[in-house]
Amino acid sequence: MMSHRFLVIALPLLWLAALGSAAGVIYSRHQARDLFVRLEKLNAERDALEMEWGQLQLEQSAWSTNAFVERVANAKLQMNLPQARDVRIVRP
Repeated sequence: MMSHRFLVIALPLLWLAALGSAAGVIYSRHQARDLFVRLEKLNAERDALEMEWGQLQLEQSAWSTNAFVERVANAKLQMNLPQARDVRIVRP
């Protein structure tokens, strides 16, 4: 008689435990997929930012070349390189 009562109580508890475990697995997998999607989005954003950084570095190197600086100085500031005959070297 005692074992019958035990089974009547234990079987529904085991069934609820199995359902709870299954729900936990489903929730964990959902969280893992969500985190994976976030990670992939962050990786794509990182890659885009690295590409933009590389482009900015190329642009910066192009802007800092002597020829570019001379063209801008000539076009916007009307500055020209002096002729060799106009250069005076001053020594102390």
